[in-house]
Amino acid sequence: MNLNDKVAVVTGGASGLGLASVEQFLAKGARAVVFDMNEEAGQALAQKHPGKVLFFKVNVADEDSVQHAISTTVKEFGGIHVLVNCAGIGAAGKTLDRDSKALPLAAFAKTIQVNLIGSFNVARLAAEEMAKNQPDADGQRGVIINTASVAAFDGQTGQAAYSASKGGVVGMTLPMARDLARYGIRVNTIAPGIFDTPMMQGVSDEYRQPLIAMVQNPKRFGNPAEYGSLCVSICQNAYLNAETIRLDGGIRMQAK
Repeated sequence: MNLNDKVAVVTGGASGLGLASVEQFLAKGARAVVFDMNEEAGQALAQKHPGKVLFFKVNVADEDSVQHAISTTVKEFGGIHVLVNCAGIGAAGKTLDRDSKALPLAAFAKTIQVNLIGSFNVARLAAEEMAKNQPDADGQRGVIINTASVAAFDGQTGQAAYSASKGGVVGMTLPMARDLARYGIRVNTIAPGIFDTPMMQGVSDEYRQPLIAMVQNPKRFGNPAEYGSLCVSICQNAYLNAETIRLDGGIRMQAK
């Protein structure tokens, strides 16, 4: 896909991996639409790139919220060609805590609701619009990129909910790609390791160093721009479909 003047929707696009993706798409000549709950950061991004970036305050797990933002995007930018799902939460909690009390079911359900159901919610509504696009010479109408995590495979202590939500994202990659193949819409998933996002920059070296020690090569956290660059590469390589790609420096997470 030639990204020039295409429209890329990025959930969680006001910060972290999502923001890095927005910046990479803009650099390739695309227009970007940011869905995020951080209204201040999202509005600032749209003001920085007038005519190139739209912002909507969106709860990805809420059908009406997403539908309104999708419909308005199509009205203002004419269509949707790319979706990158980066919105998510990372709450931790053991199945039984140190007092042998069970994890509240509501906490588990919220993580699934945002990370898994939210991703599917946006993907299904974006796909509905992508299916209306004129196909290119290779029959392509759109690209969906979901974000899982290495926790889908190497979940640590206290990550039952998070790992389940991200494992679900991995699990729906192939069937969704099969569902949408007839429309020329490709579906891939990125499973990032630990990236140097603002959240990680705020923690101490005492916490960071053991995590970096688990990375094989290069011996550092990922740069968010590397995630954004992979999103662009997935869009540009029309033969890459139904795949989950670990982007993690070879990390294999230990139990804790």
